[in-house]
Amino acid sequence: MLIHATAPLFAWGDLEDCPSLATIRDFLQAVPDQDLLDGLRQARGKGRDDYPVERLWAVVLLTVLLRHVSFSACLAELHRNPSLCRLIGIESEDDIPNNHNLSRFLDTLGQDPHRDRLRAIFDTLLGRLAGAVGDLGRHTAGDATALSGRAKRDAAAVKEEVKQGLPQPTGGRKEYKDDDGRVTDVVEWFGYKLHLLVDVEHEVVLAYDITDTKAGDNERIATLLDQAEANLPQDRIATLAYDKAADDEKVHDELDRRGIKPLIQMRALWKEEPERRDFGDKGSGGRIPLNVVHDEAGTVYCYDTTSDPPVRHKMSYTGYEKDRGTLKYRCPAVHEDWPCPHEAVCNAGKSYGLQVRLPKDRDLRRFPPIPRATKEFERLYKGRTAVERVNARLKVFWGADDGNVTGAFRFHAQIGVVLIVQAVFATLLAQAPRWEGTLNHTRLGTVAQALRRPPDDPPPA
Repeated sequence: MLIHATAPLFAWGDLEDCPSLATIRDFLQAVPDQDLLDGLRQARGKGRDDYPVERLWAVVLLTVLLRHVSFSACLAELHRNPSLCRLIGIESEDDIPNNHNLSRFLDTLGQDPHRDRLRAIFDTLLGRLAGAVGDLGRHTAGDATALSGRAKRDAAAVKEEVKQGLPQPTGGRKEYKDDDGRVTDVVEWFGYKLHLLVDVEHEVVLAYDITDTKAGDNERIATLLDQAEANLPQDRIATLAYDKAADDEKVHDELDRRGIKPLIQMRALWKEEPERRDFGDKGSGGRIPLNVVHDEAGTVYCYDTTSDPPVRHKMSYTGYEKDRGTLKYRCPAVHEDWPCPHEAVCNAGKSYGLQVRLPKDRDLRRFPPIPRATKEFERLYKGRTAVERVNARLKVFWGADDGNVTGAFRFHAQIGVVLIVQAVFATLLAQAPRWEGTLNHTRLGTVAQALRRPPDDPPPA
């Protein structure tokens, strides 16, 4: 792939609709699958080897890579494309596996310990990307999406899936409501939920988790963070954006413990008293004046009670004081330089004006390190749309939601393969040569050079 120098590092829009043989070759070479193949060969033992595991694994990858809707479609292309066959080691048409061979192979991939090795491939690819791309994983976003699936009819097979801890497909329902609480849309499906944590700048999946439809988004955030932090350099994740599904005190406590700043919209729970004064008796800056209040989202206001009627002003947020663990607010009239009739009462002759410090530990959910009513929160929260684009790419472009996969073993294997394909393409995009106007003049950036070095080769001094 040749990508223009002005394109993003991960130029997802430049992916080929019909990958060339050169791209397919580079893709297959970039998959660190040796441990998986060794385990599959060992599990097969001295059984029949009509179709080697390397060949079956290559066909499974090609089905997703070439965006085929089924194994049958991929096998049909192999029957009419001898060049593609030779690329994956198939010398004659008789060596092409059958559809049922691939179905059984996918079922094997979803079982222990092969399923763990499948995830290890994804973790290896992500870890190498994180080592080369300095800001990968700094600003993140999470979400869960519905995926269709089918349950097996064989009770013994279902019992084995449950024994290995895999969730079974269930019926799911999600309601979308407007600001007034009226239901505007309802989505129903039968299958699973795919929980993702992605990088908002590069739209690369950092962690994934598959559950039944009953699992709440807030319940899986700790699991996603554990996986992502294991693949990223220490303290890489700075922020996490999520919708109201993650508005939970336990989530805020977990993010605070990890040193991650939450960007989470609040659910409207206050039915009465839109403003309150429950700051506690004292903040870090002394007693908080009676004319200072906050709303449900944690936005702090002060009232000019000298005017008639009283006038409300939003106080100026001046930053998070990490050493004190407090959010600092100042008089908006002094900070923004405009006259206020109540200034003499609030500021009492102080040149810097009234200051209010709110300890975030009093209510982590309502007073996060980045307050919701700030431009910084709005700017960073917009990055949450990245996870929607990633979901669409996985479901529409690579067919993660075709609904034709039966059984939890096969479903987990299929999603694992799709995530591996996404991670490999991210690697190929980052290390692709860049051209600046003429196709015969290309260059490799620092990230591309780092990714092209062998994993055990130390970077140059």
